[in-house]
Amino acid sequence: MGYDQDKVNEITLALLWLTSFKDPVGVRAWKGQDWDTMERLHLKGFISDPKSKAKSVVLSAEGEKRSRELFAKHFALKR
Repeated sequence: MGYDQDKVNEITLALLWLTSFKDPVGVRAWKGQDWDTMERLHLKGFISDPKSKAKSVVLSAEGEKRSRELFAKHFALKR
């Protein structure tokens, strides 16, 4: 089945905000997502290289900002 990779990238980046946490390096997120999507997000500069032994990736400053915005856009309660 074909799918819209841009939409999947957007939702995946939004969901990374859900699993994000701060550590001394910056904001990290658990990398339990589709590998191809994670690689695309890495190539766009939103996250560190997912091909490491670490169980999480570091969000770039832009990745953190965009992830937070997308999470609010797609999942925040409308009041």
